[in-house]
Amino acid sequence: MTGDVTTRASHLEHHFHDAEQQRGAAKLGMWIFLATEILFFGGLFLAYGAMRFFYPGTFRAAHAFLSVPMGGLNTAVLITSSLTMALAVRAAQLSNTRHLVRLLLVTLLLAGVFLVVKYIEYSHKFHLGLLPGRFFTARGIAGMPHVFFGVYFVMTGLHGVHVIAGMIIITWILLRARQGRYHAAYYTPVENVGLYWHLVDLIWIFLFPLLYLVK
Repeated sequence: MTGDVTTRASHLEHHFHDAEQQRGAAKLGMWIFLATEILFFGGLFLAYGAMRFFYPGTFRAAHAFLSVPMGGLNTAVLITSSLTMALAVRAAQLSNTRHLVRLLLVTLLLAGVFLVVKYIEYSHKFHLGLLPGRFFTARGIAGMPHVFFGVYFVMTGLHGVHVIAGMIIITWILLRARQGRYHAAYYTPVENVGLYWHLVDLIWIFLFPLLYLVK
């Protein structure tokens, strides 16, 4: 019992009464941050809806130039990474450091695969001239396709930035996990990073059908 209290105290910041209060404050802060992220992407989804309302024909024609197999692959990759992240949190709760490190590495690898696939997609769009605004040079799409690809690049680009941010944070957690910092008495950072990563996955689950599948 004494050893458990000592372990908890080593991670307790001075402005908290106990470890449970510290964990609750960290979780509350994380949920508030996630709420702001939802509001941010919610505005983008509203913009998508408005543009689709004003240019329905263009959106139907332009979305056919997106690769459904690549979008589907990235969806499978992110869902799998969400699973490995959840298992990593569980490993931390069980004080299984070796398993935690391995699962974080797999999550990072899957995130890297997502970015590689997205790079291939972007490269193809650049080659065809399917770019936003005045940079659009492709032919054969009626209406205002540059509007669709403006929405596409803004939404997927910002999501990609969040993926990169997630990879940086997961790397930080991984380095600390290798030092044995996380265990059954203290795993809040792993849990909070997991919440962030699940949000990143969830946003893509909405982006994929809206951009790639809806006609």
